[in-house]
Amino acid sequence: MMRHAWAVLGLGLWLAGVQGGSLAAQTPIGPQQNRSNPFNPATTIPFKVSGELFLKGHRPVVSLRIYNVLAQLVAIPILRGTDKPLDSLALSCPTTLGCAYSAYWDGYVANTGKPAASGVYIYQLVIDGKRFTKKIVVK
Repeated sequence: MMRHAWAVLGLGLWLAGVQGGSLAAQTPIGPQQNRSNPFNPATTIPFKVSGELFLKGHRPVVSLRIYNVLAQLVAIPILRGTDKPLDSLALSCPTTLGCAYSAYWDGYVANTGKPAASGVYIYQLVIDGKRFTKKIVVK
């Protein structure tokens, strides 16, 4: 059975995984951009998951990781409302229409206690093995 991963990322486009591995953009639901404060490196990364992934009780496994431009892991954000790291986390959704989620990164490099340097970072959202990648700027 082929599962389709849908997510809304920084540009607000629905990205739909279609058979054959290509990606197709559909009508945006609304702008979904990471929100950061120029005086605070913390940021929120919103994303949506299609209701199709929750059919028949399936719980899609989601991971979100933030990397620097050298492809070194910087942080694993937490899922808002649960305070659980988004690291192979099985999500649930009470509706067949899909659900919106929000990840939070405090702006600190994992396991160091140091704030991330200003610059460009890459975040990668993985939903049931499908990868979606966007950049984020920390000021």
